[in-house]
Amino acid sequence: MSHFVGESYDSIREICIFLLNNFTLPPDKALALYIQSPGTPFVFCGAVTLSRPSAVLSLPWPEPGTGGIPQLTAPGDPNLTATIGVSVEDLAALPSLDVTAERKIERMAMKVGEN
Repeated sequence: MSHFVGESYDSIREICIFLLNNFTLPPDKALALYIQSPGTPFVFCGAVTLSRPSAVLSLPWPEPGTGGIPQLTAPGDPNLTATIGVSVEDLAALPSLDVTAERKIERMAMKVGEN
């Protein structure tokens, strides 16, 4: 499943994803979320599993002009959109979903930046 987002896609900074009560996944699977801005490959943002049925995920859109693949469309072209994709994937194949460890790393990086 994928959903197209309009030209102001980079103003969407977070997304909430969750499993509904009647929706189940096998224990070794995850519902993974990806984003793709124009001219760039898909980027993994996070996932939900049976043990972590909901998450608020940051969407790391690239800053304009920071090395995306050059556009083949003119500015203002209605086809200049981003894509948010969701797929069921093997849990073992995904990057770590350890949110606590990720937050510790984020806090440490902020402290380093302050010093």
